[in-house]
Amino acid sequence: MTSIARCLAEADAILVGTGAGMSAAAGIHYSGPAFEAFFEPFIKRYGFTDLYTSSFHPFATEEERWAYWSAHIMYSRILPPAMPLYLALTTLLQGKPHFVITTNVDGQHRKAGVGAERIFEVQGDYAYIQRADGADGLRHDATELFRTLYANTADCRVPSALVPYASDGSLMDINIRKDDCFVEDEAWHRAAEAYYAFVRQYADKRLLLLELGVGFNTPTIIRYPFEQMAAQLPQATLVRINRDYPESRLPLERFYSLTTLDVPTLQSLR
Repeated sequence: MTSIARCLAEADAILVGTGAGMSAAAGIHYSGPAFEAFFEPFIKRYGFTDLYTSSFHPFATEEERWAYWSAHIMYSRILPPAMPLYLALTTLLQGKPHFVITTNVDGQHRKAGVGAERIFEVQGDYAYIQRADGADGLRHDATELFRTLYANTADCRVPSALVPYASDGSLMDINIRKDDCFVEDEAWHRAAEAYYAFVRQYADKRLLLLELGVGFNTPTIIRYPFEQMAAQLPQATLVRINRDYPESRLPLERFYSLTTLDVPTLQSLR
């Protein structure tokens, strides 16, 4: 049994942190052939090169903006099934108390069978929309809206009648953290408290911090806190799986790192 597998077997609980590298390794590609095939009309019209930079495009009309976002969300959130890498992670967690904190907005953990009460999606979820100004503090499940928008897109536009607006005519937007208008509703705060409660519950026990694909886009959410917990909690161990950034900025006594994130790697930890 490897040292990492032994740590997992002996752990009292597992706290998982996942970032963009996890979904990329799972096969949700933000560039390349799959992206190019799915977004061919948008690439021809706007010159898009990848799904990340295209999300910042200043569309001239709401009809164009919602045509793009419905395609974006169908591609990355609604159409993909539970990916094998996420399923392998869920299997790895079985039989252990666990909790997941993620900066990903693609819903993969829930699709793979992790209970919603065990997930804190810090940055939001592509399946939801909110008022653009966040004024009412509410978010709304828009899965069926996105299906309808995507099905009715023509020439990179949706019909004006399908553009979503708030009841007072205000603009709507995707419920993802990109400015200070991001809505943190009651469910978001319950998930945040569940995360902190889990950490408190296992702070003095053998807590395995399993960090997967977390880089430096928003390191203060998962990467740095996991290092701090590994340094400060008496029996915590950090396992970092990261192709590009496997190192730790803190000297940690109980730290392991791998650079390969795939199904066989997760299966080898059991």
